[in-house]
Formats: sequence, structure tokens, C-alpha cells
Amino acid sequence: MSEAFIVGAVRTPVGRRKGTLSGVHPADLGAHVLRALLERTGADPGAVDDVYFGCVSQIGAQTGNVARTAWLSAGLPQHVPGTTIDRQCGSSQQAVHFAAQAVGSGAADLVVAGGVEVMSLVPIASPMTVGEQAGMGSPYAGDGWREHFGDQEVSQFHGAELIAEKWGVSRADMEEFALTSHQRALAAHADGAFDDEITPAFGLTADEGPRADTTLEKMAGLKTLTEDGRLTAAVSSQISDGAAALLIASEEAVRRHGLTPLARVHTMAVVGSDPIHMLTGPIPATEKVLDRAGLSIGDIDLVEINEAFASVVLAWQKEIGPDPQRVNAFGGAIALGHPLGATGARLMTTLVHQLRRTGGRYGLQTMCEGGGMANATVLERL
Repeated sequence: MSEAFIVGAVRTPVGRRKGTLSGVHPADLGAHVLRALLERTGADPGAVDDVYFGCVSQIGAQTGNVARTAWLSAGLPQHVPGTTIDRQCGSSQQAVHFAAQAVGSGAADLVVAGGVEVMSLVPIASPMTVGEQAGMGSPYAGDGWREHFGDQEVSQFHGAELIAEKWGVSRADMEEFALTSHQRALAAHADGAFDDEITPAFGLTADEGPRADTTLEKMAGLKTLTEDGRLTAAVSSQISDGAAALLIASEEAVRRHGLTPLARVHTMAVVGSDPIHMLTGPIPATEKVLDRAGLSIGDIDLVEINEAFASVVLAWQKEIGPDPQRVNAFGGAIALGHPLGATGARLMTTLVHQLRRTGGRYGLQTMCEGGGMANATVLERL
């Protein structure tokens, strides 16, 4: 097996809902990071074997294989193919896995992995809701599904509430966590921590989500998402727009094209978990990837775990026992936003650059996914 090296990683700033990026076509936003990635690495676009892009809500402007339309919209060589991946919120982390697997197996030498989502244009769950309205049915209405799961509510919000109850995560715990996410993201911007990973896009130069004026008092005044629940908008990931892309290369491609490895994909894992709780997958995924890697959580210098909801991360911390200072040290999706299909690549881009910036050796990325799944990846800085 060949090693799979990350030789480039770039992202747009994450735009808030109805913000600066809301009017940008998803293919154009994806094209922007593709051009920036190839310019930064100096790689020959004609040598790219394939393009894998994550995108969750594949309808309207985000359908028609946005990996392909973004590549062509960038004016890049037509002989390079592309495919679009839906592993829910982990779609572009899965794109990195598929790219590393293609390179590692010898099936490819140079692969782009990334993702895009413009949630301002294509709201979350649009394929399901529009399909139901058009009489196309629900994914949770089949006989087999009902036989195994009955008519239980299937939603990320319900799952996040169940997790808070099961792991004893209070509203106050989640609000403290959310405040820290904003503070860390603001500090990272002030320190220039994101400068190397961001390519300004369509007039936006910095992430729009972090709120300098948020306080525990303001959070405490918000209504819960359900009458008897603990979750509020303040402890949930933000609806966002953004794109990110990484270039994965084999050892031979590194030599042939004069590329500079930033990190190697050390170990990968993906798991399924309870689809009703839905968001618990990062716990077994982390255990599996660390076991495969022969590492402990104490060996991990930086963790990026998607902040879909504060309860997800806090339950994961209770089970895995990391140093909280190493977890989402630069803020997470509660502050920075969660542009669905782009988030896996956004987290990976941040992890690559921050390992280099801080001098850490190992980084771990994991994220919960609809349907009860999770990806986990260990990177090793080079």
C-alpha cells in the first residue's frame, strides 16, 4: 500500500445564513476553492485522476454532480472526472477517505477531495421535504424501517436531546461549551491562526459566524427547540455556506510533481450507530480509529470534532476522556458554522494547518452523521 499524503488544503471563509456567500452558486463556490488549491500547490490540474466532493442536499443548484460542475466551472481540464458523495454531515470527510483509499491502493496518484454547501440557497433536508411535498414519499416510511424502528422521530434535534438526557448534559453545560467555542474562534481570528487555510471568496475574508457579543445571559434567555428540551439555537451548529478542498497524493506523485507533503493520512475508520440517537457515532468511531492506529487519546495533539450540537461533543468527551484544551481549540461549528457537505473538508483543512502551526504530531477528526454513522481520521504531521 502506498502512503496517502495531503499536499494542499484550503477553504473559503464560512458565511452565515443569508450572509456574504448566500448568493453564490454552489458550483462557483466549489470552483473557487479548486482553483485556489491548485494554485497554492502548483499541481498540474491535468494530472488529477479524480475529484470527490461532498454535498448533502443534492437538489436544485447542488444536483447534477456538483463535483463535476464545480470542476468545469473552474475552467479546469474536461478529461478529469468527478463524483459527489452523500454520507450526510461527514460527506467531505468521506471524500478524503475515498481519495486516500484510491491513492493507497494504487488506483490513483492525485485526487482532489472536498465539499460545498450553500445552505442559504438550498435549505437543510430539502431533497426529503421537497420530495414529500411532491408525493415521492418519505425515507422513513417503508415497511422494513417501520418493522425495526416503528414511528419514532428521526431527526438530529431529537437525537441531540436524547444524548443530553442519556449522558446527563445540562443546558448550562452546553451553554458554557458554546460560549467557549465563540471565544476560541474569535481568538483564532485575532491571532491570524486561520490566515494560511483561508482563501478570501466573493468579498468575504473571514468567517462570519463567531459572535463577540454573545454571553451566558443572552443564551439563557433563548427558547428551547422543544417545550421540555434542553437545546437552543445557541448550542447548535450554525446554518452556513462554504467550501473546502484538499489534494491527496501518492509517494510517486509527490516525487513526479515536486509537491510538498503537509501530513499523511495515518488511519481511517467509519462506523454505524443507533439511527434514532443518530449522533453518537463519534464515540465508537474514535475508539476504532485509535485502536487501528495503535494510539491512545493522550497521543493526540489536536482534535476536531464537529459541533453539530454541544451535547454531541460533551457526551464524546465523557466517554473518550481527552484533554478539553486540545478539543476544537480554535472553535467549532457552533461559532464557525456547519455548511454540511463542506464541513468535513473544512475541519480537515483546519486540522492540517493547525498541526503545522502548533508543532503537533497527531490530529484526530471525527463527526456525527445522519442515519447514525461517523467517520474518524488520524493525521500525522510531516
